[in-house]
Amino acid sequence: MNDKFFIDTNIFIYSFDPKNPLKQKIADDLIQKAVTSTKGCISFQVIQEFINVATRKFSVPLTAAECNSFLVTVFEPLCEVSSSIELYRKALEISDAWRYSFYDSLIIAAAITANCGILYSEDMQHGQKIQGLTIKNPFITL
Repeated sequence: MNDKFFIDTNIFIYSFDPKNPLKQKIADDLIQKAVTSTKGCISFQVIQEFINVATRKFSVPLTAAECNSFLVTVFEPLCEVSSSIELYRKALEISDAWRYSFYDSLIIAAAITANCGILYSEDMQHGQKIQGLTIKNPFITL
């Protein structure tokens, strides 16, 4: 069984959300596990989405310096999948077959490309299996 896992953007966003301390703790623990175990990974898309939300939609937006610090300490060690034509093709196939939006399909395609067994996301169908990948909502027990 593959114990490598992919973390969707929403988990990183919850790690900065003091309005929901339980989700924040679960997100923080998952991110810490990803960084320390070297079993977690992300794609370029997660970085782009996070920085967009963090600098524009957080109640106290992150500064460029704060984003850069997070980029270096968290995202850089985790980022394994970059943009490619093959990744887009795979995302289109997933979108067509499983009816996810293109952007969700791109996250799924990145997790599959990185050979992950689990994709942690709150935004997708918990328990669904796609090409050897299982989608898990880490907040499902709340």
